[in-house]
Amino acid sequence: MIDRQREKPEGIKKGIYLLPNLLTSASLFGGFYSIIASLDGAFDKAAIAILISAVLDGLDGRIARLTGTTSRFGVEYDSLADLIAFGLAPGILIFTWALRPFGRYGWLAAFLYVVCGALRLARFNVQVSTIESRSFNGLPITAAASLVASTVLVFFYFGYGEITKHVTILILVYLLAFFMVSNIKYYSFKELNLTQRMPFMLLVGLILLLITIAAEPQIMLFILTFGYVMSGPVAMLFFRKRLQMLQKKTVTGSELVKTDNPSR
Repeated sequence: MIDRQREKPEGIKKGIYLLPNLLTSASLFGGFYSIIASLDGAFDKAAIAILISAVLDGLDGRIARLTGTTSRFGVEYDSLADLIAFGLAPGILIFTWALRPFGRYGWLAAFLYVVCGALRLARFNVQVSTIESRSFNGLPITAAASLVASTVLVFFYFGYGEITKHVTILILVYLLAFFMVSNIKYYSFKELNLTQRMPFMLLVGLILLLITIAAEPQIMLFILTFGYVMSGPVAMLFFRKRLQMLQKKTVTGSELVKTDNPSR
């Protein structure tokens, strides 16, 4: 009788990378704190927590790529953390702050935002190796959450912390949900390499931008996030119009060729 030894699977890596996953955990903590703050009525603190989570979320991926510590575990953990920090937390914040007076339409809008964010993350995970890295397919959930948070902060800045039935907020939530699951292209900033040499004036421009943000953070954060959200649809309409003009010129040129060389 021959003893058969069980074959041990090879290539299984034990352990995880600490630094990027700690940043992801910190981002998740910010999202959880935002939920608690929203339930307590501290909406401005909840919005700030979401923005801090957005910064940490941008750092963990970039640090993982720079240090060569990317892993499948980190990708999955980051997606789960993003769903809490930028899906559920903004959904609860926007509902408890502005959508509750709308009743059924309010919580349905908040749920639509959360489920579209989940669909956006799931689609990104399956398309990450098939789409170009310079652009996102649909509005990133981080950008959508940042706009929700900056909207709350800009209302507080102008003294409208308590609002009732503001239809603009309801429309904004529906638009963000639609943009996340759409095929609109958004610039990803992944090709921006901070370790390479850049023009001197770019450094000056970034310093001026930081000074402007420091002077009026609530207004500037809202302008930047709103501008990024609208950049996708505006660019899509611009390129579509340009493509139509090129097609029109091509058709006109072919008609002129046929007129100059009539068939006999």
